[in-house]
Amino acid sequence: MTGRDVKFCDATLRDGEQAAAVAFTTDEKLAIAKALDALGVHRIEAGSPIMGGEEARAMSRIVEAGLSAQVVAWCRADRADIEAAAACGVQDVHTCIPVSDRQIQLKLGRDRVWARRRILDTAADALDRGLRVSVGFEDASRADDGFVIDLAGELADLGITHLRWADTVGILEPAGARTRLARFAEAVPVDWEIHAHDDFGLATANTLAAVQAGFRWVSTTVAGLGERAGNAPLEEVAMALRHLLNFRVDLDTTAFRSVACLVASASRRPVPVGKAVVGRRIFAHESGIHVDGVLKSPALYEPYDPAEVGGRRQLVVGKHAGRAALRHALRLNGIDPEEEALSQILADLRDHHSKLKRPLRTQELRSLYASAQTSAERNQPKTRQEEGALR
Repeated sequence: MTGRDVKFCDATLRDGEQAAAVAFTTDEKLAIAKALDALGVHRIEAGSPIMGGEEARAMSRIVEAGLSAQVVAWCRADRADIEAAAACGVQDVHTCIPVSDRQIQLKLGRDRVWARRRILDTAADALDRGLRVSVGFEDASRADDGFVIDLAGELADLGITHLRWADTVGILEPAGARTRLARFAEAVPVDWEIHAHDDFGLATANTLAAVQAGFRWVSTTVAGLGERAGNAPLEEVAMALRHLLNFRVDLDTTAFRSVACLVASASRRPVPVGKAVVGRRIFAHESGIHVDGVLKSPALYEPYDPAEVGGRRQLVVGKHAGRAALRHALRLNGIDPEEEALSQILADLRDHHSKLKRPLRTQELRSLYASAQTSAERNQPKTRQEEGALR
């Protein structure tokens, strides 16, 4: 493992809830915040207090819960947002400004000079209130890198030590990301955070590239919940950092699946069965070659132990099962199968599975074996004594 830690800022309660048609109740927000805290997440971006009402009340309740993680309020570059956050009792605020000319001009009708002055004034106001402040650069992947580096340097001179670089519409590509992002880490040596969106399915890859470039913080959401195609998934980033890049990841990964189910229930968005790390079928093996390999050594077809993420291995008896899988399944059911019966069972099994569109249940498997035995007995050649008895 490397000597450098990677810290997690989870934005499920803010960016995750911004996914279309998703809305958490206050109780759900509090439950998710507590679950994230139990995982060991270092910062929880809990919402935008300027929305007022239930959003502000939820923020206050999360602050009052006494979590170990920093509870962060997301703010626009606006003093009113900072004031609303302070009123909720938070100690940490994240204030954000667009940095691409496209967003500054088309969304805000302003220019770079205004954006620079606005974020510096807002950050200074938050610092004057005694708050811990991080600053986010929205749409940084479509911005002029020189402008962002200069602005980052001015913020660092102001006392800001945590900056977020956002790939807001997911256009960053990992092959070039590492070189590009290393410029920021080298030019302004503060704690940089990557916030990647998944519009091209590259959020996890781009997040890993940022860490390799020297970024110390990663912004994630549970199961990638977020606007449009979502964000970098917490569990994917954590497991890839640990197993592919050999970084220390001090999270309770065994709870990943239970937390994903909690968020799925609150968001009314079921976790896809094949979702990396947390899908319930990602350790299910059916292919005869794969099952035979897993029975000999699980590492042949599993990149890590299922228990590491709160999962379990499943050997499925379905259309693509082979003799090894079938033999194993029968023995688990107390049947020591006769080898000559296995071919008949496999033929029947494939026919049944194609019609049922699901693996066979225990009783169905027992019935197939009983039928195969009966068929085998019926087809056995008769002895002379049995033939005489039939005459």
